[in-house]
Amino acid sequence: MIMTSLSRLCFSTQRICLIILNQPLDKDYLHILWSKALLRACADGAANHLYNVTAGERDSFLPDYISGDFDSITTEVKAFYADKGCRLIETADQDLTDFTKCLAIMVEEIHRRQLQGSHRLQVNTGLEGEWCSLIPVGGPCQTLTTGLKWNLSNQVLQFGKLVSTSNTYEPVAPGEPRKPVTVTTDQPLLWSMGICKVKK
Repeated sequence: MIMTSLSRLCFSTQRICLIILNQPLDKDYLHILWSKALLRACADGAANHLYNVTAGERDSFLPDYISGDFDSITTEVKAFYADKGCRLIETADQDLTDFTKCLAIMVEEIHRRQLQGSHRLQVNTGLEGEWCSLIPVGGPCQTLTTGLKWNLSNQVLQFGKLVSTSNTYEPVAPGEPRKPVTVTTDQPLLWSMGICKVKK
């Protein structure tokens, strides 16, 4: 049985962009995150894990694109997703990781679809760990946040200057729910956070 905290996330209105990396997938997490995603991508060998964990329902889990140098994705999996019309974007640059290359493509898609702006993140589902971070991708980001221990007040996030990699949530009294996190930015940001394993 899935815990109530996971069920609450199912019914939230939160939307995300999802990049799947080359590691084993939790099927429960995948179903929920997939349903909330506006964009879905696999970094190279991640497509193998997606293919395996969605056996019997693969047509419902087709990523928008798969990118990488394709040294990890199997021939069978690559052919399956190509046949289904998924974009296969070969990125041969060995100086960058598959994740970095996949993220760069995601940023371009976010710009193209004009998805950047203001976002409200529900962080009281029971799935969140203690840490979170905001990382600029592609360039400087003027950022305003609420709900964090160290909020940003229209400060510019930029590598070499300020990057919020070790943040956490605004403290609340024992027994009180966490406040939502709001993020307003003029450029794409990567939101990252710890998660707690769901008990069954």
